[in-house]
Amino acid sequence: MAYFAQHVVFEGLEEKNLTAPGTAYFGYGGSYAGAFVAFLRLVYPDVYYGTISSSGVTQAIWDFWRYYEPIREYGPPNCISIHTKLINVVDIILQNNKKYIPQLKVAFGLEGITYDDDFAQVLSYPIGGWQGRNWDPEVNDPSFNEYCGNITYPSLINNASANATASIRELLHAGGYSDYNSALTIPMVNFINYIKTTYVSPVLNSDENQTVDQTYSTHNQTFYGQDDLSQNWRSWPYQYCTQWGFLQTGSGVPSDRLPLVSRLLTLEYNSLICRYAFNITTPPDTEAVNKYGGFNISYPRLAIIDGEEDPWRGASPHSPQAKNYGNRTSTTEEPFLLIDGAVHHWDENGLFPNETTATLPPAPVKEVQGQEVAFVKAWLEDFRAGKA
Repeated sequence: MAYFAQHVVFEGLEEKNLTAPGTAYFGYGGSYAGAFVAFLRLVYPDVYYGTISSSGVTQAIWDFWRYYEPIREYGPPNCISIHTKLINVVDIILQNNKKYIPQLKVAFGLEGITYDDDFAQVLSYPIGGWQGRNWDPEVNDPSFNEYCGNITYPSLINNASANATASIRELLHAGGYSDYNSALTIPMVNFINYIKTTYVSPVLNSDENQTVDQTYSTHNQTFYGQDDLSQNWRSWPYQYCTQWGFLQTGSGVPSDRLPLVSRLLTLEYNSLICRYAFNITTPPDTEAVNKYGGFNISYPRLAIIDGEEDPWRGASPHSPQAKNYGNRTSTTEEPFLLIDGAVHHWDENGLFPNETTATLPPAPVKEVQGQEVAFVKAWLEDFRAGKA
């Protein structure tokens, strides 16, 4: 990016020198790119006059169990309460009452999955839809709300069979929830049917001729050992295996609370890809990222924008783990803005004037986007005035 700004020649404008530092260049990025534009401002301050880091993950973290904590804090309380209990039932059986494991896997239609941690991973998938929520209906992923709607529905849905409830009650008892048996029976049946409908049936009805084990297993050395140029999935795992981390575990969750994903999702399990794909068996060098400031990154004309409910907030300067959490002031020179009710880089997308409504964009998003326009204009005035 720095090379581009210093050397670019635009077609039709060849006679004009539009390169930095004579021309003001600004960077904007969300999430991973948000971290990079933050670092860009620090490393190339004479090339990029200002940058906006939206949901920038500037703090690399090996065991990022806190990824799920905003869901606990901001998600629908009844859904979160039921979900954590259902995951706990599964964990108790998988860890402490193993004779019921075959019955548990059959109930979910996942008897073909060999490894218990792979099975637990599939059951943990639905909660991950939280990150995809967006204020724009065209961008929004509705899966989290659909999942919550399923497990909190007061009666059986999706043609769930009442005949299955006897087996489900036995599993709930085996999972330590005898006292909650009647209250959790319908949620568990609806949870099972959601998993079957969303994750099992598409595999079994696909033309790919894949088994559920082939589709969902992380214990797949043959697949991860592929390294020809068509394996374009490898670039991001290599980065998190070597520097970023961000392994989202259930095992790291403190014992004083129920995790939102299975405790079988450990660092060892989530790092299997590092071993199989790259022969990396040690934790990543997170200091290679965190040396730029991590939670506390700060620089003139570096704007930090985050979403209040973003699961990645725990890796950003708005993290409650930041040294100066709650005491950092937003200024025109160093904007520091948290969007109420927002998830992942909600300021990034917008609507044309003829598409806006009384509620879209939401007021908090509209307000922050307006502030972004205002402070970038102020930065441009500073540039024109010759301010370094």
